[in-house]
Amino acid sequence: MKHLALLWIMTGLLTGCGGGNIEDLQSFVAETGKDMQGKIEPLPEVKVYEPFTYAAFDLPDPFKPRKLSVGGGGGLQPDLTRPKEPLEAFSLETLKMVGVLGKKGVIHAVIRTPDNAIYHVKKGNYMGQNFGLITQIGDSEVTLREIVQDSAGDWSERTSTLILQE
Repeated sequence: MKHLALLWIMTGLLTGCGGGNIEDLQSFVAETGKDMQGKIEPLPEVKVYEPFTYAAFDLPDPFKPRKLSVGGGGGLQPDLTRPKEPLEAFSLETLKMVGVLGKKGVIHAVIRTPDNAIYHVKKGNYMGQNFGLITQIGDSEVTLREIVQDSAGDWSERTSTLILQE
């Protein structure tokens, strides 16, 4: 019973809110919107797609891998018939100089490999994967002369240094 009375009261209140005169609101909205007009830019013109046909059959196929042409030879080249030394299996960036010692008047550098093996090298030994010949051993560095091949297949020299790691 109590719920029914509450329902009647709510219905009466809602009925009182509706049916009012809203002409003033409608005229305000109509007058305010009169001066407002949106400007929309026209859409850009759509360009027609023109397919491209690859008709250059005498040119190399861009999707097939190509081998580099071998250089002119003749100049500087590494000795490929020389037996490899153990430190030539590692790249120079992975080797670490950890010390210097002298044996019978000859200076040796102590080199550690990534697998923590220790090697003693002297001037004239090779290390690194670019045919690196040790040219000088100082108190804090080993200097190498490497022979590298460029994209044209020609060989050139560069100097690299391995610095003592503390």
